[in-house]
Amino acid sequence: MQINKLRGQELDQLFQAVLSLKDLDECYRFFDDLCTVNEIQSLAQRLEVARMLREGKTYHKIETETGASTATISRVKRCLNYGNDAYEMALERIKEDKQETEK
Repeated sequence: MQINKLRGQELDQLFQAVLSLKDLDECYRFFDDLCTVNEIQSLAQRLEVARMLREGKTYHKIETETGASTATISRVKRCLNYGNDAYEMALERIKEDKQETEK
């Protein structure tokens, strides 16, 4: 598990801060202060790439629709296949939340 390499007091503090956010507005405000626009867009792009890979989209389609490089797409695919299943977990929760909202 690669996350063990990351553990430390500063990261614990960051993750605790993220977990303390109560809604989408607080997330927007926090990440706007924490990250550059490009950093936020890169994170969002990776999640979208993961979603599209899960749906079986081709690299070409993903590259065209998201602007992600093939290197980014490959990295996300490697995480989907051999990572900590976090993309899968997050995307499934987003899907479930969306379905609940639509009811």
